[in-house]
Amino acid sequence: MISHHRATAALAPAPETGQRTEQPIDQRVDALDWRQIEHDLDQYGCSAVPQLLTSSECDALTALYSRDDLYRSRIVMARHGFGQGEYKYFAYPLPSLIGTLRGAFYPHLVPVANRWNRAMAIDVRYPPDHEDFIRRCHDAGQLRPTPLILQYGEGDYNCLHQDLYGEHVFPLQIAILLSEPGRDFTGGEFVMTEQRPRMQSRAEVVPLAKGDAVVFTVNSRPVQGTRGPYRVNLRHGVSRLRSGHRHTVGIIFHDAQ
Repeated sequence: MISHHRATAALAPAPETGQRTEQPIDQRVDALDWRQIEHDLDQYGCSAVPQLLTSSECDALTALYSRDDLYRSRIVMARHGFGQGEYKYFAYPLPSLIGTLRGAFYPHLVPVANRWNRAMAIDVRYPPDHEDFIRRCHDAGQLRPTPLILQYGEGDYNCLHQDLYGEHVFPLQIAILLSEPGRDFTGGEFVMTEQRPRMQSRAEVVPLAKGDAVVFTVNSRPVQGTRGPYRVNLRHGVSRLRSGHRHTVGIIFHDAQ
């Protein structure tokens, strides 16, 4: 079974003499304001997490894009009508930083996921440990890892979509911006839309800086109405890049068929 190890120096340069050693990834995740994150997810379907990764960690992940041995597949969006740009799915074993992020975020998101399913009268409940959930995916034939890295150039964009890869879907995922807006690229905002019954779609634009993450809804979430909670559907994408290059890492918790 896949193990999730603490991020190591393999993905980030060793600190210079006298420089403060960065807090390990799993400790950074544990120290986040989870009450605020849950509140934002309940209210808006997404929550920004500032400065999750350091600049050097972002640069190290971006540098992995040319390492074809790390990936199981490469997708050119225009060939499939997904938009413009491309992305690559990591293969197992995942890079240590990616695996640590996946394993560290999951247990904090499980209470939200289970509470949402109860509110939407969905019978599925998620185990507290990510490895147990991955075992559930693998037992159902969902064997392919889904964490990915995306690359956009000038004029590229990602159409609104949902990352559904099989019967077993975890309802929350994460995107981390690896590039610096205004310096590395312009445009390219993270966008979500939410469709409520008998109402027009609501758009949410999440401004991110380099190293910031956004936790967001994969497909649906509950909204409290006058007669109780009801289900709304969400999609996410990236607006057109005006200039430069943009890299993002996506952390999806379920595996694919």
